[in-house]
Amino acid sequence: MSLTVESIKAQEDECVFTSFDSDVAWELGTIIRANCKKVSTRPAVVYIAHANSSQLLFFATSGPGTLPDNMHWVKRKEAVVHRWALSTMRMRLTMEGRVLPVQDSLKNKFELADPTIYACHGGGFPVKVKGVEGIVGVIVVSGLAQEDDHAVIVEGIKEYFAKQS
Repeated sequence: MSLTVESIKAQEDECVFTSFDSDVAWELGTIIRANCKKVSTRPAVVYIAHANSSQLLFFATSGPGTLPDNMHWVKRKEAVVHRWALSTMRMRLTMEGRVLPVQDSLKNKFELADPTIYACHGGGFPVKVKGVEGIVGVIVVSGLAQEDDHAVIVEGIKEYFAKQS
């Protein structure tokens, strides 16, 4: 499937939870970690936190070899999800196609002086709960190709939902 702004918005609309707590985060994080291992031999960080406090609910690597730089990417992707309440891949595709590169377009459109705060690369995803306004959590994967970072999250959520039904 070709990723478009519309297809990613549809994924976000489809991936809405009925509830979300630390038990859900643990089960979901475990699924996403396993999916990372299936998709690539490259190590990745899987991070899930509450949106209102950034309280860490799940953190694991898919294997040895991650670097401190992965956490820098995690925090930058998390910042995009917090600020705009949408996935980092959707934000990236929204900003692509402009004259300037994505990070420069982001800086100019939103008057962001520090590009080290935000990363519009796939792998950040909002946790939304039906009937709750705004986001309640953030899921981030960092270490795979950005399309894979995004895909393992979406597939992980769908797999979690399938196990619940």
